[in-house]
Amino acid sequence: MIFGKKTNKPVSTIPDKLKEKRRKTRKKIIWTIIGIFFFLIVAFFWHVISGLPSLEDLENPKQSLASTVYSADGVVLDRFFIQRRIEINLNDLPDYCIKALLDTEDRKFYDHWGVDLERFVKAMFKTVFLFKTEGASTITQQLARGLYQLKEEDDGFFGTVVRKVREWITAVQIERNYTKDEILEMYLNQAYLGQGAYGVGMAAKMYFNKDVKDLSLSEFALLVALQKSGVYYDPYRNPNTALQRRNLVLHNMVVVGDLGQETYDRLKEEPIKLLPPDVKKEITNSIAPHFVEYIRQQMEKWCKVKGYNLYEDGLNIYTTLDSRMQKIANESVDKHLENAQKTFDKSWSWDKNKDLLTKLVDKAIKERSEYTRTENEDNKKKIYNYLKGNIAFVDSVQKANQKVEVGFVVLDIETGEIKAMVGGQNRKMKHGLNHVTQIIRQPGSAFKPIIYTVAIDRGLYPAFPLLDQRFIFGNWEPRNANWKVSGEFMTLRSALKHSVNIIAARLVVEDYAPLVEVGNYANRMGIKTPLNLTPAISLGASEVSPLELTSAYATIGNRGIYNEPYGIVKIEDANGILLEYFTPKSYEAISEETAYIMVDMMKDVINGGTGSRIRGEFGFKYPAVGKTGTTSDFADAWFVGFTPKLAAGVWVGFDDRRIKFTSSFGYGGTAALPVWGLFMKRVYDEIKLPTNDFKAPSSGNIITVTFCKESIYTYGDPKLISDDCKEGGISDIINKNNIPDEYDASRDKEIKSYYDVRPEADSIP
Repeated sequence: MIFGKKTNKPVSTIPDKLKEKRRKTRKKIIWTIIGIFFFLIVAFFWHVISGLPSLEDLENPKQSLASTVYSADGVVLDRFFIQRRIEINLNDLPDYCIKALLDTEDRKFYDHWGVDLERFVKAMFKTVFLFKTEGASTITQQLARGLYQLKEEDDGFFGTVVRKVREWITAVQIERNYTKDEILEMYLNQAYLGQGAYGVGMAAKMYFNKDVKDLSLSEFALLVALQKSGVYYDPYRNPNTALQRRNLVLHNMVVVGDLGQETYDRLKEEPIKLLPPDVKKEITNSIAPHFVEYIRQQMEKWCKVKGYNLYEDGLNIYTTLDSRMQKIANESVDKHLENAQKTFDKSWSWDKNKDLLTKLVDKAIKERSEYTRTENEDNKKKIYNYLKGNIAFVDSVQKANQKVEVGFVVLDIETGEIKAMVGGQNRKMKHGLNHVTQIIRQPGSAFKPIIYTVAIDRGLYPAFPLLDQRFIFGNWEPRNANWKVSGEFMTLRSALKHSVNIIAARLVVEDYAPLVEVGNYANRMGIKTPLNLTPAISLGASEVSPLELTSAYATIGNRGIYNEPYGIVKIEDANGILLEYFTPKSYEAISEETAYIMVDMMKDVINGGTGSRIRGEFGFKYPAVGKTGTTSDFADAWFVGFTPKLAAGVWVGFDDRRIKFTSSFGYGGTAALPVWGLFMKRVYDEIKLPTNDFKAPSSGNIITVTFCKESIYTYGDPKLISDDCKEGGISDIINKNNIPDEYDASRDKEIKSYYDVRPEADSIP
């Protein structure tokens, strides 16, 4: 029997083993829980630490600073930015500004070590037991959150806890690395204050157009109010809410004792006086958007080479542009184009250009995003047919394509500095096509001065005559603008003055200005676009850009010295340290004597030739030269000219070359010249530029001589006046190295016999 049988083992042995096993199991569970808890704590802190800024970031906090573009006269033209920010110094702020900030945001700022535990506990108590949300972040915590963009991958409670812990740790580290004043300065430069403004420096400009040091207490109180939310308290969108918050900031100063009750009662009644929206728009929109974009493209290349970030490094870019001239240029263009657009709209008929309209509508539809993004062919057809039949859409295509465009640029003759630039009619689109630098068009007769320059530099002179008679060169037969010829000899001076095509053409085909030399001279004078070197170039058939042609004219005006056009004078870093200084690239393109002769001839264009409206209608009385340009189909109109100080070029036309002016308005003297006349008249009257005349070469090589009339007009073989001259003489300037012999009547009889029986059209092989 088992029961009752005596054994040597105690009865309680088995239960004790179970107890021991259970005890060990519980111990393992406890240690496992502790291990898991410890692991979670380590993982949590590892997660927190992984989102903290590095030691290098703490020691060298990088704020995204806008790079600023300045005009030559100190006006801010625009900024390049990811965050629009102007850095300020704490010393720039009056004491009451600092008090307004601290009394509202962090009253114990100079006492705590980055985290205000007492304030935090009170805020938690109110949140949990009183259901009132109250901020407890110190200024240092707010700086940590914004400056280092502390990571918060998770939403909800856990994400908030992670962010807060990171915020506390970073705030303490900031306090260890920086003084209180340095922290305050960084905070004032970092916060987003609405309207695209980061920091109080930019906000002062955006809301009041003031430097921060010039703000009144009530104005700065508004900026403090915006620290809480630049969106919710935006004074433009929510004026009443912004006013209440501003007054709360002022009241906090009373509570602390930094502002008297009487002063508060007066200030709280003050309305918020913001910059008017239209004025604010002028400040935020550049007066020279196409020039600024031209600068941005150059700065992108410079930064890539030099290792800077254009949008974050706060570079200061000083340019050549004169804001006064730019404003006058804008207004001159607007005034003329308003009339030009009305005139064109009255004359243009889409009914007579239905085929062109069909092509333009087709192109516009196929460029629409909804069309290009659709891969299904049936859907594409539906979109195409809908838009093609949509009257509003077709009207928009018509309006866009019949818009008169303009390119206008002004250069300083002596330096090549770009003083003004209007790249198009729409100045709101800075990234649109720049009609000064990004188009090439036929210049028409505006190219003739280059042809004449070649001929003069090769030995001709203003009194040199050529026959104004039709001729055929191969299959090319140039015609004058009015399709008429005089059949007589005409001097180069007179031909340039009246823009006679046949004379310019003869200079090329008769090798006074050989095509190869035309290309060489044009390149040296500033035209870098490859030219189509055919005889038709004498009439401006090869395309150039407005900036290039204006630069070539400036070379003539600058005594033959070419200056490459440039827009950037110097670049500084955010601390004002010079990074690079730019000087013009210059060289002698043509002789000073040739340049002066061209200037003297081109004066006649304005004083009585195709550019005479400059003197008459626009009343510009100071020394100037210029030349009109008109293409044969009236698609492009030009006027380029210069004074002893400025060279300016105007192109007027259309983005689509198939759209053209009518013949009555499409001449350069009608469609382009007025912009030049309006601009120069105002610039000289308002800015008071020097009015000196062009200087003759100091070499003394330019002299005035008298030619025998019949040697020029009868025989086409200019000679100096002599006793044989029966019709008297005419005086003109000449390079003394090119002076001809005296007139000998007997020598010229053979020449006369040929011209007595001139054919209707010469055939020039």
